[in-house]
Amino acid sequence: MSRFIFFGVFMVFIIIMLAMDLGVFHKDDHEVKMKEAGLWTAIWVLLSMLLAVIIRLHAEWIHGIDTVEELFAYASGTPLEHMLVDSKSFADNLTIYRKELASQYLAGYFLEESLSIDNIFVMIMIFISFGIDKRYYHRVLFWGILGAIVLRFIFIFALGALVEQFSWVLAIFGIILIFSGIKMFKDDSDEPIDTERHPMVRFCTRYFRATPKMDGHNFFSKIDGKTYITPLFIVLMVIEFSDIIFAVDSIPAVFSVTTDTFIVYFSNIFAIMGLRSLFFLLSGVKDMFWMLSYGLGLLLCFIGAKMILGEFTSIHLSTTVSLCVILGILALSILLSLLFPKKSTPVES
Repeated sequence: MSRFIFFGVFMVFIIIMLAMDLGVFHKDDHEVKMKEAGLWTAIWVLLSMLLAVIIRLHAEWIHGIDTVEELFAYASGTPLEHMLVDSKSFADNLTIYRKELASQYLAGYFLEESLSIDNIFVMIMIFISFGIDKRYYHRVLFWGILGAIVLRFIFIFALGALVEQFSWVLAIFGIILIFSGIKMFKDDSDEPIDTERHPMVRFCTRYFRATPKMDGHNFFSKIDGKTYITPLFIVLMVIEFSDIIFAVDSIPAVFSVTTDTFIVYFSNIFAIMGLRSLFFLLSGVKDMFWMLSYGLGLLLCFIGAKMILGEFTSIHLSTTVSLCVILGILALSILLSLLFPKKSTPVES
């Protein structure tokens, strides 16, 4: 199977799911409750794991590999190069290849999903700060995710081409990730968004006609024959802006476990497709998992150190080890949050 056929089928599936989401399941504006959010979260996790099974059984479809020569050509210059053995049969080497790519996909998916949690907390504060009705949350998130799919396609494949030519770029991103991880120990995700001084708000109000009045779920409003952007559109732009900032950390982090741009993109897309339902699932229990931000900070520092060590030393952690560390830090953060609940701040009278 040609790589373009596999990628095309994947994108057609995502487009169909998006169309059904907005046109069928969320045709009418409504507040998404925990039960519905939990159901959709489970669906997207199952679909993500289904892709992992497909990769485990037929990873060669991704790159259109049909011969042993093509397999060794693909592995050249990657960690997989040291796993394949010339004396083994094509079938045996193919099994090694399938296992490794499936592991890389799972590591990338869980890493992106873990880091998405911090972005969810930021989104919650954006909606609260702008006073958006909960009925419109899903619509804004839908178009925000759609924009993210396009932007991440550009970012991932551009970064992949850059890394292929200059592998030391990963070390630079490693330093950035460590810096971002340390910042997460200091940042307060409960701090309200400045709705007037935010750079995207100032950009929108400066270059577009803007009205302070909501017009239902519309992003644009007609006033005296002229088109104005509504507060909902501005919130959408703020969320897109936050996702771009978030992607600067999360996408290079996924490149630490795999440099295969297709695996990076597949894991990223499935993670952010489940982001909306995860948003509604976590929005009501944000304070319950208060230690997640510290765990994610530690995770970024680990990934950053891994990228730097992998470039300048002979220390290379396997994909399996990276996956175990990612899941371990996430699980420990959740467990500690439950064992040591956050103390509520007393309200001053």
